[in-house]
Amino acid sequence: MSLPFQDEEFNGAWRELDEPQLDGGWELFTETMGVTIYRRYDKETGLYEYKVLGVLTACRPELCADVYMDLTYRKCWDKYAKELYEKDFNGQTAIYWEVDYPFPLSNRDYVYVRERRDLEVDSRKIWVILARSSPATPCGEKSGVVRVQDYKQSVVMESDGACGTKVFMNYFDNPGGFIPSWLVNRAAQTGVPGFLTDMQKACDAYRKYQLEK
Repeated sequence: MSLPFQDEEFNGAWRELDEPQLDGGWELFTETMGVTIYRRYDKETGLYEYKVLGVLTACRPELCADVYMDLTYRKCWDKYAKELYEKDFNGQTAIYWEVDYPFPLSNRDYVYVRERRDLEVDSRKIWVILARSSPATPCGEKSGVVRVQDYKQSVVMESDGACGTKVFMNYFDNPGGFIPSWLVNRAAQTGVPGFLTDMQKACDAYRKYQLEK
């Protein structure tokens, strides 16, 4: 079984925590509530890829990483996660994720692989989680649900030097189907920084969740 991600992918991801790579069409999109967002237009799809820098002010990075990886817990705090679970496909663990979309849009589902590495770099502790769609993974499609073929996300976390976490995220999602690109782009404008807000709330409630399990 081949590993889904290579060492250089992890190294490239954490380096962007210090200095995002913005050559090749990246532009500053917005800065709001301590979150800086860059975007790059993809001519083929009409959609944008995003890079995000922000801080979760009251959540340590190891806790953030644990919350991000806990799929069972995510179903508690992510109101859009209709189904979310791990499954073994030919010796490789993949994740199935069905996302609720508002009426009249069809739900989307994803089959993707991910990997977490807790790195030590020059006495720094850095947590890196990479994920990307795996269309070749055998998982039957559902009637009325659109399978997302092109999805990737990298999340890098490190202490902000106090009680919080500095976060870098690189994200692209092509939901497919018959959704106008302008609508997808508008949703991403709020969805990307909104993810950090939801993560902060989820981190705050994680200890209580674990005690009540």
